[in-house]
Amino acid sequence: MSDPLVIFTPSGKRGHFAKGTPVLQAARQLGVDLDSVCGGRGICSKCQVSPGYGEFSKHGVTVAPDALSEWNSVEERYKSKRGMLDGRRLGCQATVQGDVVIDVPPESQVHKQVVRKEVTLRDIRLDPATRLYFVEVDEPDMHEPSGDLERLSAALEAQWQTGPVTAPLAVLRKLQPVLRKGNWQVTVALHQGHNDVMAQIVDIWPGLYEDGLYGLAIDLGSTTIAAHLCNLLTGEVLGSAGRMNPQIRFGEDLMSRVSYVMMNPGGDVAMTNAVREAMDALAVEIATECGLAPHAIVETVIVCNPVMHHLLMGIDPVELGQAPFALATSDAMSLGARDLDLVSINPSGHIYVLPCIAGHVGADAAAVALSEEPGKQEALTLIVDVGTNAEILLGNTTRVLACSSPTGPAFEGAQISSGQRAAPGAIERVEIDATTKEPRFRVIGCDLWSDDPGFAEATKTTGITGICGSGIIEAVAEMRTAGLVDAGGLIGSAAQTGTDRMIAEGRTHSYLLHQSAQDGGPRITVTQGDIRAIQLAKSALYAGARLLMDEFGVDKVEHVVLAGAFGAHISPKHAMILGMIPDAPLSHVRSAGNAAGTGARIALLNRAARGEIETTVGQITKVETAIAPKFQEHFVNANALPHAVDPFPELNRIVDLPKVSFNTNGDGSDGGRRRRRRG
Repeated sequence: MSDPLVIFTPSGKRGHFAKGTPVLQAARQLGVDLDSVCGGRGICSKCQVSPGYGEFSKHGVTVAPDALSEWNSVEERYKSKRGMLDGRRLGCQATVQGDVVIDVPPESQVHKQVVRKEVTLRDIRLDPATRLYFVEVDEPDMHEPSGDLERLSAALEAQWQTGPVTAPLAVLRKLQPVLRKGNWQVTVALHQGHNDVMAQIVDIWPGLYEDGLYGLAIDLGSTTIAAHLCNLLTGEVLGSAGRMNPQIRFGEDLMSRVSYVMMNPGGDVAMTNAVREAMDALAVEIATECGLAPHAIVETVIVCNPVMHHLLMGIDPVELGQAPFALATSDAMSLGARDLDLVSINPSGHIYVLPCIAGHVGADAAAVALSEEPGKQEALTLIVDVGTNAEILLGNTTRVLACSSPTGPAFEGAQISSGQRAAPGAIERVEIDATTKEPRFRVIGCDLWSDDPGFAEATKTTGITGICGSGIIEAVAEMRTAGLVDAGGLIGSAAQTGTDRMIAEGRTHSYLLHQSAQDGGPRITVTQGDIRAIQLAKSALYAGARLLMDEFGVDKVEHVVLAGAFGAHISPKHAMILGMIPDAPLSHVRSAGNAAGTGARIALLNRAARGEIETTVGQITKVETAIAPKFQEHFVNANALPHAVDPFPELNRIVDLPKVSFNTNGDGSDGGRRRRRRG
């Protein structure tokens, strides 16, 4: 019987360990980023982890309640004296007893995750749904028995033409003392939606309040959560922050999470609680960094994919895991902060969630459409927003099509042998000399290349820890251009490629990118399995785009927009060498940065944009990849690098891909699909 399997998230690293192995020791042996400064004595609490229990179909394991050793006196002493979240364990105290999935939360990581969804500067017409109004209110009169709220409402109408207003109980409780403290002069934060719903008082202050009004734009992804704190009075972005989505421990991709819910009663509740707590903590973090009280946040806009949408709302996502992929609702939603357990922000604050386009094309795709406006472009424009689930839009002024494609987490460094999330020390850029086959690379946190003087000293603190999504994409593309990988994705041997960086591993080979084992660091390689993971991911992406092109009746697009963290951190040339995107002139391929986050900010700062996107979503045509007859054909053809059938003339003008084949006696033009005959 084999030793228990230990799987760490979000890194995705795994290994078998003997029963009784401390979790901290397992993490160190796998190179997992788990902090500890007290030598495993249970004093520093830096090694806190969150184990997951139940059936994890994606990982092929079932985690029993006794997968870790029992809660011990050291953990109890620490929790009683200093506090620890329920469900957390100390990695130095908990030992492995069975197969287990363990999440390492952000605060337990030495090298903090870099959530690469930075704000994209954009001119936005300022018209927020929540505004400040200074009013003078009539004092109560024995002869006019109206209440204070009614007289405040009358004053707002008379002085600002707001129409009738209402107030939640939290505001009513403070209304009378505030009116009297301000000597009947008050400032009101009033929420007025883009529809005809009655305006609502969010907060009230005595006298003239000038401390500002703030809102959050949140891009809730399946892997990361990114938030931008905005001044609603000026439109200024005061700060941005992000963290990993804690639901990763239940499954890296969306269907894994749906499967977890199916197989584990109460799994949806656990995921809902986890993501709500993370969002609330993120609000506190970003407000604190900006020198504000979280209570000052009065408006929040959220964009997310359909599965995340349902799990955030506390809606069972099971229907999204099977045809016809029915949403509980596709309409935009207006909620209160307390509806989603955001307990740290203003209790009367409002939340607006953009509409979903269809069962697998969510509010995040709607936000991209709001930001990039494909329906207003004369040129046929393809917009690709890549995460664990890719949302793709294709359109011009005639019509707009949309689909989703299950790319999986490989583009983000997961399911890669030396892969990791983006963090200081992770390889993010790669170049390989076509003649010598020698690599050079850059890591997050250092501007120098690995062959630059001073690189070793500059990276001494972080080390070179692995390779993130942008790094593996560039590495595979560079291996293709250097003739180390053929069109079918097969890695050549040392004899075939002329470099001893090729390492034999059974019947396949790996490329040695970096060796630091002699210094106590990892050996970073690109394996045949890594190539296959990238092929599967990029094939799903390309097949989705090709389906939309078929529906549009075209064989080429005029412009390509790369959205999301992928678009901001990978070169268009490398993406095209892999065949991730259709062939187009590189000058017509651009990055839109975090377009979903930009769309969320637009909806936060301009209430008319909410009505606009609700109308636009109703005009977008959804193409369902899951049932499209040609999806599989496109997927198989897209396995080749860059493609088995499509010619890619624009790419061929700038890159001469070697005609090598490590699997046939031919020249590789078959895409590596023929197998050598057995003699």
